[in-house]
Amino acid sequence: MSTISAVPQSNGRTPAAARNPGRKVPNKKYFLWSLFSLSGFAVAEIISLSVPDAQNVVDTVYQLTLAGLIALYLGTAAFSFFDEGRRVKFIGRAPFRFAMGIVLAVWDLLSTKFDILPLPFFPGPSKITSVFLDEYEFLLSNTGYSLRLFSAGFLSGVILGVGTGILIGWFSRVYYWLFPILKITGVIPAVAWMPFALTIFPTSFIAGVFLIAICAWFPVAFMTAQGMAGTQKIYFEVAKTLGAKQSYLLFHVALPNAIPQIFTGISTANGLAFTTLVISEMMGAKGGLGYYINWAKTWSSYYKVYAAIIIMAVLFSLIMKVISLIQSRLLIWQRGLVK
Repeated sequence: MSTISAVPQSNGRTPAAARNPGRKVPNKKYFLWSLFSLSGFAVAEIISLSVPDAQNVVDTVYQLTLAGLIALYLGTAAFSFFDEGRRVKFIGRAPFRFAMGIVLAVWDLLSTKFDILPLPFFPGPSKITSVFLDEYEFLLSNTGYSLRLFSAGFLSGVILGVGTGILIGWFSRVYYWLFPILKITGVIPAVAWMPFALTIFPTSFIAGVFLIAICAWFPVAFMTAQGMAGTQKIYFEVAKTLGAKQSYLLFHVALPNAIPQIFTGISTANGLAFTTLVISEMMGAKGGLGYYINWAKTWSSYYKVYAAIIIMAVLFSLIMKVISLIQSRLLIWQRGLVK
């Protein structure tokens, strides 16, 4: 494998050190890649400060956001300097961070600076980020509503899904009766349940919890059942030889074997549940980011729509990170065995 050049090459490739975790990154090369990583945001900051606006917007929040990103990544670079593994990870993401900054710079030029992109459908980053200051209380309350609704529905769906999957994967009679129902309900989109949910349940919040739970239940139940049924027979035979009972085989052999598949189902359910969350909030909810998007769209305030989408993207990423951390904690035995 070739060595990393002294000057970062923006050829779309990941740095060689990042492709090889065992490789050490010299201080000079780490410093250069760190500067390269931040240069995109620096270009965006310079353009925002120096090029006059063609649109009537306030750039302060956007400029502070760029400065905050630069400070954040500078701090991350300094923190990673003392750990070789973190060094490799940091420079491995350098091209992506650089590209993010350049995209923001080009977007700012085409919208706020030169007014090329048509309004109101394509607002600039300055217009979008200003929403976080102007309507932070309204956004905060709607974000809290969405988190409550998502947490109640998603956790209910995951718990029911794991329980259903264990029953289907372990008991043949339950499999006979319940698995066909699982296959039938799994192909029905959550939106199709909406008229039923709004009619049966007393409030739109409970109806939303039901829709999200149904949406999360299927992938978790299916993957749990697959993981349970896919346990190798030799594991059971060895455990039985050592005197294991049925309860031990279930909770100490089959279920641990299914954990990787369970988390695959949970990750899939997370994306589906977020989509259902937005749809359910657009259909009669009294709050939430979906409600906020619908309200902003009615007034053609598309910059507010984009702001809500950014919040949802951040929340989704954070939830996926939490799921990943829990998974890595429970599957610590996989380190070094899987990619």
